[in-house]
Amino acid sequence: MKYANAYNLYQQNSVAVESPAKLIEMLYEGILRFSGLASRSIQTDDIEGKIYYINRITDIFTELLNILDYEKGGEVAVYLTGLYTHQIKLLTQANVENNTDKISIVVNVTKGLLEAWKEIHNNELAR
Repeated sequence: MKYANAYNLYQQNSVAVESPAKLIEMLYEGILRFSGLASRSIQTDDIEGKIYYINRITDIFTELLNILDYEKGGEVAVYLTGLYTHQIKLLTQANVENNTDKISIVVNVTKGLLEAWKEIHNNELAR
């Protein structure tokens, strides 16, 4: 009985992801959402919030780094490694300097990545 309840609870709380492509899209959207919250935290001198949201963004970039496929992705994966690593560096600087401009750079880069990802994914679906 206890296991059935645990399974039902898991089913209710699990996130249904349509595909790995959708997961990447959700990660980029998470970066954008947490970036807004981090900027707002800096503007309101909420140090705890700033650190929390910047750490969340950094965790997402780290996950994106971990799932890169260098065999299939080749030069694109290498490029994304440098790009993601640079975004983490900007986030670290934003945290230390309380600099929302650096977070804005991360937002702009992520918006571009999200748009490109959606376009690639939509083209694959159209095939």
